[in-house]
Amino acid sequence: MGNGIAHVFAQSGFQVSLVDIQQEALDKALTTIGKNLDRQIKKELIDEAAKVETLSRISTSTDLKAGVSAADLVVEAATENVEIKLQIFRELDAHAPEPCVLASNTSSISITQIGAVTQRADQVIGMHFMNPVPVMKLVEIIRGYATSDAVTQSVMDISRQLHKEPVEVNDYPGFISNRILMPMINEAIYSLFEGVAGVKEIDTVMKLGMAHPMGPLQLADFIGLDVCLSILKVLHQGFGNPKYAPCPLLVNMVEAGHLGVKSGYGFYSWTHGTKDLRVSNNFQK
Repeated sequence: MGNGIAHVFAQSGFQVSLVDIQQEALDKALTTIGKNLDRQIKKELIDEAAKVETLSRISTSTDLKAGVSAADLVVEAATENVEIKLQIFRELDAHAPEPCVLASNTSSISITQIGAVTQRADQVIGMHFMNPVPVMKLVEIIRGYATSDAVTQSVMDISRQLHKEPVEVNDYPGFISNRILMPMINEAIYSLFEGVAGVKEIDTVMKLGMAHPMGPLQLADFIGLDVCLSILKVLHQGFGNPKYAPCPLLVNMVEAGHLGVKSGYGFYSWTHGTKDLRVSNNFQK
């Protein structure tokens, strides 16, 4: 998600500092951004000069302190783990300029909880982008308990400058997008687990019957099954309702390292790429 967020900010005229703990990850991110810009050129959405300008606005750093030293807005996009995010926000609070707004791309973790570990809770907000970021229009803007009106309005305005459609929601587990999406994905996994139908059959019903662009199991593979599991755990813990309990099949797949596209295997096999969908061997009839 980080490289996609950097892409849209840079393409919209912002100077971007892309920060990661590993230089290899930063190099990979720049390569991905370049390839995505090439796709835009091929579709005649931009020209070569726009690609060069966009890339020129992105600098990289493995030093968080240096990377945020002149920032007006930070958008954190680390893995969906509470302790990792809280530690990052403690460091951001210590090193970012006093007026800097601290945003999280979290898809489920409480913005109020994140803001509480800083000395600027009124300047902490959620900016939940959708994947792939350069394509998807929605940004879910999540107000924490202490987030100020001025910061909320500013982030809504910035989102529009990115040519996105911001939607403001309040800070409850899963917000809106994942509070609705994850139970659907979980129910699809339960349907497979209980033998109601196969992988392709479940996805075909939802694509042809409900006009979804991809089925819930394919979408779960794209999101990452580990991310789906983390979000469901947040929902289950936050609401205490058994309807959010992750399906045992999902838990087992994550423990086995079958995480979807990122690992090559999930409900589908992705070792051949993303064009030709083949059901993973584990789910063949």
